[in-house]
Amino acid sequence: MEKELVIDVSSSEITIALLEDKRLVELRKEKSNLQFAVGDIYLGRVKKVMPGLNAAFIDVGYEKDAFLHYLDLGPQFSSLSKFLHQLLQKKNKSISFGRVKREPDIDKDGKITDVLKPGQPLLVQVAKEPISTKGPRLTSEISIAGRNLVLIPFSDKVSVSQKIESNVERARLKNLLMSIRPKNYGVIVRTVAENKKVAELDQELRGLVRKWEYGFQAVKEGNPPRLVISEMNRASALLRDIFNTSFNRIWVNDEGVYQETREYIASISPDQEKIVKLYKGGQPIFDYLNLNKQIKSSFGKTVSLKDGSYLIIEHTEALHVIDVNSGNRSKSFKDQETNALEVNLAAAEEIARQLRLRDMGGIIVVDFIDMHSNEHKQKLFDRMREIMESDRTKHNILPLSKFGLMQITRQRVRPEMHILTEETCPSCKGTGKISSSALLEDELKIHIRTLVEEKKIKKFILRLHPYIAAYLTHGFRSIRKKWNREFGCRIIIESSYAYSFMEYHFFLPSGEEIEL
Repeated sequence: MEKELVIDVSSSEITIALLEDKRLVELRKEKSNLQFAVGDIYLGRVKKVMPGLNAAFIDVGYEKDAFLHYLDLGPQFSSLSKFLHQLLQKKNKSISFGRVKREPDIDKDGKITDVLKPGQPLLVQVAKEPISTKGPRLTSEISIAGRNLVLIPFSDKVSVSQKIESNVERARLKNLLMSIRPKNYGVIVRTVAENKKVAELDQELRGLVRKWEYGFQAVKEGNPPRLVISEMNRASALLRDIFNTSFNRIWVNDEGVYQETREYIASISPDQEKIVKLYKGGQPIFDYLNLNKQIKSSFGKTVSLKDGSYLIIEHTEALHVIDVNSGNRSKSFKDQETNALEVNLAAAEEIARQLRLRDMGGIIVVDFIDMHSNEHKQKLFDRMREIMESDRTKHNILPLSKFGLMQITRQRVRPEMHILTEETCPSCKGTGKISSSALLEDELKIHIRTLVEEKKIKKFILRLHPYIAAYLTHGFRSIRKKWNREFGCRIIIESSYAYSFMEYHFFLPSGEEIEL
């Protein structure tokens, strides 16, 4: 399987796309000023204690107070709380983390009022990003993730991923980490650590310890609420979690992010440093790789499948509903049971892709086409589980019910991805009436005259729909060349399927949009 990662950097956001065999399977959009990402560690302050919920609301600087349940405090909350108190009391003195005496674990069936009170400062980590009207979901069981290891302060346990099948290798890794871990630190060994040498694991462990110790020393430098330790940028975090030797290319369209990505790959897999490519083409990178077309066809209420069948995807506050329809396949000469099985198996593959692509979480109910054979139902269930194995997000799948419904639960840690596939016409603004398309050429000409004569801009990019771009650049004596001669400027025409038919924008060569 060919894997590619595409990182599109703009002034306002970073968009990350993961492709498998040229098909889009994951999409992430991150605002450049995004805060409260999963993994960020904050020095917060208790705002309200809610005994009825056995939880507390914490001020971490977000517009909505963050939520912290008692069960998310972690068994070593008393040790963390005492350590934080010492740090804040002795701001001018250094404290050795290794010498801190650990407190007994808190009662797992205890009450929130036993450990928290309003105004109390505490260290918390974002477990779920703000979703809809809810603030972030927090935990006080701090963990710092690396590529091979996860560091857990105030723990003494070493756990090894169950996905490492060899008992000998799991025992080797556990004994190795038990021998090199510092005092007061626990470690989780990730699957990718299999067969790694002690020097590599020791180096990463020391780096994670330094990151934690630098962060808790920074606690003394300000008052809550504030960020203490930031998760790495989304691109690097995604690489950390999914990168392996099967990756073929990583595309980046920004020099700075390109250098960061190249350095990160070099640090974890020097042989693959060259797979990071800097894109310098004229057209947007998502258009160059035909991704905008895939995005438009993959999001929306209706998703078509290759064989003529299709999915209907509906979203509610409580759950997601997916309906499988046979479409043109209903005219197939095969018997109904065989036809239903083939449609359902094809739909299962697309559903698994849609869950990853939209990052759908919570409860998902799938209404497959009815089948009478228990053997076929089991085959569909087994196929769904097999396809979903590549999904890194925690999930659970139940067999088909007697009504032909499959229930899936999938962990949600960030807002679901929404892409609008139905656009408001930029010409009519939704009224249904537009000025004549014959006037578009004159409208563009007026804007070009304004840019050249009033704003003194002699070189710029005009980006619009591919059909209009072809019209302006067609032929030896094209309209673009005519404008270049008439206004004494240089117009660069770029096309983008992301634009609707009559939409256009002007940009400076640097990529900054020109306000008209």
